[in-house]
Amino acid sequence: MTKLGILEGSLRRASLSRAAGRAAAGLVPEGMEAVALPNPGTLPLFNQDLLDDGMPDSVAAFIAAVDAVDALLIVTPEYNWSIPGGLKNAIDWLSRANPNPLAHKPAAIWSVSPGLLGGARVHEGLRHTLLSQDMIIMAKPEVQIAGAKGKLDVEAGRITNVDSEAFLRGHLSSFDAFCKSWAGK
Repeated sequence: MTKLGILEGSLRRASLSRAAGRAAAGLVPEGMEAVALPNPGTLPLFNQDLLDDGMPDSVAAFIAAVDAVDALLIVTPEYNWSIPGGLKNAIDWLSRANPNPLAHKPAAIWSVSPGLLGGARVHEGLRHTLLSQDMIIMAKPEVQIAGAKGKLDVEAGRITNVDSEAFLRGHLSSFDAFCKSWAGK
């Protein structure tokens, strides 16, 4: 069974991407278990001085949670054509763990936006950052949930558009197969 960790890129409680992340847990195929990882907003800003004084408890818990999953689904908005600061901060902290809990772990990205591009521009920079951590990225099909306000119920954390739900279910099934193809390699 693939244990999928869902990492949210937004710190906002009523975020569209957080709603999509919560919805993903109910869309995984049989044989895949989804768990929500701690929100990056629980972490202090990365600072080597903090690390020199010892790993902060919230960071140690975050690292342990990521280490306990087999794969990551990152569900994120796009901020200024790039990675949200909280998400990048979380990756920066993870990169300091030894061994690195991201190394050789499969990853998929869903971007979510109320706009027409669906956060498409975050993919390239995020893939670049994840590759620097030796992650195995399922690059296609890319998932951009455009016009997300009309496709998500933020309060309930569910997909309301049937076509989007079917596509996301299919993507998670493909990702499960992708993860299994890398298991044991």
